[in-house]
Amino acid sequence: MPTTIGIGFGIGELKSYSMKTRRDFISKMALGTVAAGLSLPACNEDKAAANVPAEGQIPLAISTWPFGTRANEEAWKILSEGGKALDAVEQGVRVIEADPSNQSVGYGGLPDRDGHVTLDACIMDSTGNCGSVAALEHIKHPISVARRVMERTPHVILVGEGALDFALTEGFPKENLLTPEAKARWEKWVKTAEYKPRVNAELHDTIGMLAIDKDGNISGACTTSGMAFKMHGRVGDSPIIGAGLYVDNEVGGAAATGLGEEVLKSLSTFLVVELMRNGATPQQACEQALDRIIKRNGGKADFQVGLIAVNKAGVAGGAGIQAGFSYALYQNGENSVHKAKNLV
Repeated sequence: MPTTIGIGFGIGELKSYSMKTRRDFISKMALGTVAAGLSLPACNEDKAAANVPAEGQIPLAISTWPFGTRANEEAWKILSEGGKALDAVEQGVRVIEADPSNQSVGYGGLPDRDGHVTLDACIMDSTGNCGSVAALEHIKHPISVARRVMERTPHVILVGEGALDFALTEGFPKENLLTPEAKARWEKWVKTAEYKPRVNAELHDTIGMLAIDKDGNISGACTTSGMAFKMHGRVGDSPIIGAGLYVDNEVGGAAATGLGEEVLKSLSTFLVVELMRNGATPQQACEQALDRIIKRNGGKADFQVGLIAVNKAGVAGGAGIQAGFSYALYQNGENSVHKAKNLV
């Protein structure tokens, strides 16, 4: 007679029953997990509310600010023909660098407090290679100099006169970047403003750009003339890898605009990518990174920082501390401006 345990089960019978019910339980749990993974209405609703695509599609290009639509158009010429994301972001932001009407990037950029137009830029490709220039004068396209630094030197960053010397040896023409319009604004500022940098949204509109090509490879670029009327020699976040721009081809990429000092203190774009690595959507990652900046400032922020991001699946997101930040997204055959969610 078998020994019984409980009501009517011998040890052998209980063992057999337990194994069966355990298998059934695991099977049901697995099916439930798969079903949960296939049914994502809440996730899609969140993405729709954040004004980003519920499903990504590549290739794509995304840039900070509405003027990024023009950069996207140029990038799309390359992406739509099967070109590389690296070429797309370089050529895209060059359009804005060459536009004298944009007084925050490249030619026509507002000068520092001493009247010098100094430019910062960085670029990063899908392999993790990167190049950067900072406090560069007299060169219209710092993003292309940054790419040369990446591809033709053993370094990541060149600054000031050294960056200029390198650019000249690479054949870039030396030009006067201070336009009459920018000079007039500077002369007016000298007479009326305090002799120190002043921060507001219209004085630091960096362009940051990310692209994913048909092969799923991600690259990014960031370029600016920096904070208007800054101290001579000031460098913000834009040319700093992990601050103004960061790309990890296994995860995604992010770019920043706004008050560079705050972005530098938190390495915001690196943080965004790491948050995505740990499961956050691009939208969630941007918001969480900005929330850290706000908390570090005691819950108050009278300045602007904007972040954009894409993940490997081609899903995009963006957010700003203050209202007013927007980004341009070229995806699914449409080049459109998206109003970013603000946190304060």
